[in-house]
Amino acid sequence: MILLSIIGARPQFIKAATVSREIAKHNNINEIIVHTGQHFDTNMSEIFFDQMQIPEPDYNLGVNSLNHGAMTGRMIERIEQVLIDEKPDWVLVYGDTNSTIAGALAAKKLHIKVAHVEAGLRSFNMKMPEEVNRILTDRISDILFCPTGLAVKNLQNEGIEKYSLARIIKSGDVMQDAAMFYSDFAQKPDFKIPEKFILSTIHRAENTDNEKRLASIIDALNEISEAIPVILPIHPRTRKIIKKSNINVEFKMIDPVGYLQMIYFLKKCSLVMTDSGGLQKEAFFFHKPCVTLRDETEWVELVENGFNVIVGSNSYEIYTAYKKMINKNPNYNINLYGKGKASEKIILELLEN
Repeated sequence: MILLSIIGARPQFIKAATVSREIAKHNNINEIIVHTGQHFDTNMSEIFFDQMQIPEPDYNLGVNSLNHGAMTGRMIERIEQVLIDEKPDWVLVYGDTNSTIAGALAAKKLHIKVAHVEAGLRSFNMKMPEEVNRILTDRISDILFCPTGLAVKNLQNEGIEKYSLARIIKSGDVMQDAAMFYSDFAQKPDFKIPEKFILSTIHRAENTDNEKRLASIIDALNEISEAIPVILPIHPRTRKIIKKSNINVEFKMIDPVGYLQMIYFLKKCSLVMTDSGGLQKEAFFFHKPCVTLRDETEWVELVENGFNVIVGSNSYEIYTAYKKMINKNPNYNINLYGKGKASEKIILELLEN
């Protein structure tokens, strides 16, 4: 079987690394890795291949730094040519990025089967480009690998089984597979970190492209940093926006870090404050409470079970949530995302189809 995996952004590298390890156990699977180039900065891309021992991509399409339409269109064009040349049996796409929908569309136009890992997630906010990407990808995929029971329910509520031949599989979450495997390989940063600190990230367009929201979040983190240090690994684009907008930052901003360093931060921090979907889960995997700097989340089960709180961008709400969550110690023994067997289940399902 020829399996073509398409990746392009940080969370996808983590998922692909986990699945690739499982693929390696099966001699009858030939995996072709296509990197769209969506994340091209060394600290946002190459470092993941080095640290996580992902095979070097067979193709790097070099598509980046474009608006959504131009980026997605260019990806479809270049992925299509790879598919014509390689003739895979399956195309495997991950998550909800432009790389995800581009890979799915290119494959379906050529009548190649598509499997979507992390299917069924919904924020119910159609202003999020990720929401558009995941809905459209789910609609045209042949197998939908859902990380949670709620994701399965979302797809059933949308009636996908009625108007599509897609199979819905509750696989568990491959990011938990990755967290369990890579935990022992966590890497210290090259600077001394405080004994107690908050780990924060800000990267979603809804925050970074809205100066008022971004300034409000930074103001809250500035106030919080007076009581406990805040460390913010920051995307180069977000750093430029902060500088251009003359937003005052009084806590430590650092360059993006690799996954193994992020694991170290997660294991050592006291609280996570983020607008990242993946980091919300990783906080749970490493038993850390989370404050989500968005108006909604795809990971509703984390909120319902008290591991996460949604605050949006209001400074007062953010600070109030920090005070509520900083000393919270919920029971993390609950099984929300499987037991680290998601990758194995995905590969076995693909082999049977």
